[in-house]
Amino acid sequence: MAAKLSGSGGGKGGVDAMSEINVTPFVDVMLVLLIIFMVAAPLASVTVQVVLPPAVSKPGTNPPKPVYISIQNSGRLYIGDFATDLSTLGDDLRKSIGTKRNPGKERIFIRADKDVMYGDFMGVMNMLQDNGFYSVALVGEDKQS
Repeated sequence: MAAKLSGSGGGKGGVDAMSEINVTPFVDVMLVLLIIFMVAAPLASVTVQVVLPPAVSKPGTNPPKPVYISIQNSGRLYIGDFATDLSTLGDDLRKSIGTKRNPGKERIFIRADKDVMYGDFMGVMNMLQDNGFYSVALVGEDKQS
């Protein structure tokens, strides 16, 4: 409980209880949290633009940190937001998942534009298998009924 010590007022000894709450620390904490969330929110999403084909199946659960490979209509490849090419896809993917995760059990999510050539898509799939990535999930846009 806070007390007000002043020479004026309120009875013996001049000690009165303060009735105001100091909100400055609360506002400071809220501003820090706001800044943290404003910085962290853009990092949590993939910014590579692709037009996804519709998916009819029920969405599955995601691993703790999913790894996305994006294939644009032009054939450009991305791991997350970082550009790569077919020849270095395996090495870049290993760098992306780190050393603590097993490539054989790691699920790789592929996001491909609906107009991507089938040969480009199969080239990515073959490169993943050649580098030991056998669990692949295809990402589609949820179809609204």
